[in-house]
Amino acid sequence: SRFTHLDGDHLTLLNVFHAYKQQVQDGSDPASFCTENYLDAKALRSAEVLREQLKKIMEALGLQMVSTDFQDKEYYPNIRRCLTSGFFMQIAHLEKEKPATYQVVKEGQEVSLHPTSCLQHKADSGVLYHELLLTTKHYVRTLTQIRGEWLLDLAPKFYD
Repeated sequence: SRFTHLDGDHLTLLNVFHAYKQQVQDGSDPASFCTENYLDAKALRSAEVLREQLKKIMEALGLQMVSTDFQDKEYYPNIRRCLTSGFFMQIAHLEKEKPATYQVVKEGQEVSLHPTSCLQHKADSGVLYHELLLTTKHYVRTLTQIRGEWLLDLAPKFYD
């Protein structure tokens, strides 16, 4: 898909949201954009509303919104680090002995990347996952590729 990001599903979803917001900003019909790209307009509108609510909460608490410029080469790595800092307990690393098999850190459970992920076994080290699906096979879904050294920097007490 034209929105796919090489580092994973979270960033792919962010690309979709950016494209949707661009349509709204340009005055184009977001519903047509969603239809043309097989996207759920209601879900994107909900994401937009949620973002505005979070922004208002930050303003009410006196928190500064800080972000990296979209053109900066650190834009996506910074987002990946941010995701890692929040979901540091939901990490799986590639098993060297078993191709396309990952092991959930701390629990040791073997999992595979869900077939709907844009990573499709391309993650060469570790992934942050949003969901653990237990079917006839164990899958992790909604993934972002991470670097192992981030875990020691962002969650040293958990990964000591």
